[in-house]
Amino acid sequence: MAGKLPLLSPRYPTPQHQRAAEVAVEFLAGSDASEAVLLCASCARGTASPDSDVDLAVLVRPEVPADERRALARGWEAFAAREPAFAALAAAGRYAHVGLEITTGEFAPQGRGWTSGPDAFELEIGNYLAYSVPLWQRGGRSRYLAKLRARWLPYYGEELRAARLAEVRQFCINNLDHIPLYVARGLYFQSFDRLWKAFQEFLQALFISRRTYPIAYDKWVREQVEGILGLPELYRQLPPLFEMQRFESDELVEKAAALRRLLDQYAPAE
Repeated sequence: MAGKLPLLSPRYPTPQHQRAAEVAVEFLAGSDASEAVLLCASCARGTASPDSDVDLAVLVRPEVPADERRALARGWEAFAAREPAFAALAAAGRYAHVGLEITTGEFAPQGRGWTSGPDAFELEIGNYLAYSVPLWQRGGRSRYLAKLRARWLPYYGEELRAARLAEVRQFCINNLDHIPLYVARGLYFQSFDRLWKAFQEFLQALFISRRTYPIAYDKWVREQVEGILGLPELYRQLPPLFEMQRFESDELVEKAAALRRLLDQYAPAE
């Protein structure tokens, strides 16, 4: 059974964030290519700070020609460069700005390499559909957005899920298995890189095994593991994976072994 989706509580940390979102929606809703405008990330989940971005996604139907999508992107860039509300947002929080993604909602697994880390398949579905809040929909209720949510929520099909879990475990284990070999050669930074990629793949496998979409693999880890998955006992075991007394030592091998045990315990092969 798929994990329960969290109840979203959208909240803007400053009036400038809210105004920037309103101005952006007004602009994007004026495009014939736009089907819906979605508020994503920390503002959508009510966890944003003044330094957070206003992350938006504009949904366009797949049949919209590519040149129209490119025109929308160019128009947005020109608009964003001159919009006073966006300048006010930048002044309200360090690095705060309005980020926009254009998506057709055609989600599909992408190819990956042995050392590339997790792909974005589950992340895209999670952030665009499971953890977003529609700020505007064409006609008041986008049929296309409703269709996408009906298809992908609460989770995708079992056949694909089983294949994805097996694949992600394979990549994770491959990274972990390389760590003792690299440590023996004194390649400690490469070993740490492999550990970090394996950790992210562990999180990917963890969410797949629990039929729940993630938010990210490199931040909001506690929010996701404790809050979304309800696994506080697991989260307590994650920070120590990156706590070391001596970097150039066999500790990296021990960390790899500990992560492998967590993988087999919390995201076992099926």
